[in-house]
Amino acid sequence: MNYFELFSFTPTYQIDTALLAERYRELQRAVHPDKFANASEQDKRIAVQRTAQVNDGFSTLKDPILRAEHMLSLNGIDLKHESTTVKDTLFLMQQMEWRESLEDISDSSDPDTAISDLHESFSDYAKQIAEELSGLLSSTNEAELIQAADLIRKLKFMAKLQIELERIEDALFE
Repeated sequence: MNYFELFSFTPTYQIDTALLAERYRELQRAVHPDKFANASEQDKRIAVQRTAQVNDGFSTLKDPILRAEHMLSLNGIDLKHESTTVKDTLFLMQQMEWRESLEDISDSSDPDTAISDLHESFSDYAKQIAEELSGLLSSTNEAELIQAADLIRKLKFMAKLQIELERIEDALFE
C-alpha cells in the first residue's frame, strides 16, 4: 500500500508532520470501527482493516527512517528484511569512534558534556545524511536509489547509537 496516497501526500522525504497528524485524525474519524457498530460483519471487518492501514501508514510516514524505506519500497527496493551492511569504511571508522566514546562516558570526569557532545555529533551527522537522502529519494534512477539505501542503513546505525546513548544516560542519572 502506498501510504503517501492514503494520506494525500506527494511522495517526498520531507513532509509536514503537523499536516500528517491532521490527516491521520481525519482518516481515523472516517474509518473508525465505532462508526460501523450497526453495520454488517463484513463492513466491520473492513473498518478494522482500514483503521489498521491508517495506523500503519501514520507510523511509517511520521518516522523518517520508515518513511525513507517506504519510499524505496515504492521503487522496488525492500530494506525491511535485508541483512546487507554498510560498506563505507569512513562511516564504519566513525561508528567505531562513537562506540568508543559511548564506552568512555561512564569513566568520564564530565559525563554530561560527553553525552551532550555525542548527542550533537549524532544529530549533525544524521542531518547531513537526511539532506542528502532527501534528494536521492526523489529520483527514479536505480543507482541513486541504491545510494539512498546505503544512507538509510547509516541512519539505522545512527538510531541504534542514539538508543545506546540514551540507555547510558538513563543509567548514569538514575
